[in-house]
Parts: sequence; C-alpha cells; structure tokens
Amino acid sequence: MIVAELLAHGTGPILVTRTNQDQCLALTTAFGPAEMANGSMLWRAAAPWYEGRALVISAGTADVPVVDECLLALRAHGIIGARITDVGVAGLHRLLDRLDDIMAADVIVVVAGMEGALASVIGGLSGKPVIAVPTNVGYGSGLEGVTALLAMHATCANGVTVVGIDNGYGAACAVSRILRSLQPKEKS
Repeated sequence: MIVAELLAHGTGPILVTRTNQDQCLALTTAFGPAEMANGSMLWRAAAPWYEGRALVISAGTADVPVVDECLLALRAHGIIGARITDVGVAGLHRLLDRLDDIMAADVIVVVAGMEGALASVIGGLSGKPVIAVPTNVGYGSGLEGVTALLAMHATCANGVTVVGIDNGYGAACAVSRILRSLQPKEKS
C-alpha cells in the first residue's frame, strides 16, 4: 500500500483525500492517528515555511467541509491558513465587518455555493490572488455546483482563478504554487 511505503521510507507529509468512513477507520487502524478533515487525512504535516497570511473564506456554514479540506491540504504544503466563515453576500455586513482581515491576506481562497457571488466580491475588493472554489451547496437552480462554477468563471473581477467543484485540495495546491513562486530563488 502506498501509505505504508511512504510512512516507512518517506520523510514528507502524506495526504490522502476523499476517503469514506470505512477507509478512514482502516487507515487509522493500520497506520495510526492522522489529522482529519472532511474525508482527508494527513500524517506528518510539513514544517511551516510561509510566514504570511493565506486566508480561506466561506460564504456559508454549509461550505465549511471544503474549507476544512483546503486548510488541511495547506498544512500538508507547510502553509498555515486562517479561516473566515459565513460571510456570504446574503449578509454582506458580516463580510464588511471582516474587511481588515481580508485585506491583510496575501492570497485568498473563496469557497461558495449557490450562485458563487462571493468570489466576485472578494476579487473586486482585494488586489491579491483569489482562488475560487464552487461547492455543490444550494438548492433550486444551483445544479450541484455548476451554477457557482459558471458564475465564478464569468466574474468581471479579473484574475480570479477557479478550481473544480468542491476542490479544496486543488485550491490549496494553487495557493502553494503562488506562494512558492514569490519566494526568492536560490543562487547556485
């Protein structure tokens, strides 16, 4: 099994995503406790290397499982992320109450279902990199996240990056690439 090989011979973090309850139980029984979030499991988190601020924002509390997946994946990359939840456009005053925290971020992940409008709002307010994660949360014409996905792609806030539906892991990978590209290059 890959996890066994990595635990025995590797030194870096091991992140397993999209597990169900039975798989989590089997993996923790076989390999010991892991940090867990929304079906993702992390053994040996990477040492933090980034001292700035990576922020993960969710529109609603139903988006929190994807936020949790993203934050755990960031830890696997050695990035400690902060969270702000339940600041969707339906309660814009809650977002405005956190504006200082949002503007202080170096990179922002926005997790939103329904019509996904929060990504456009954050993209318009902040000049920082924004990674939008549509979720399958919603009802009516949410179409299991497709409405949010298309709205995020169609945003008029230029430069917003969009990952797949419920892809907190992919958003964390994008954050890691962005932040690593900003690090000074080593001279040989």
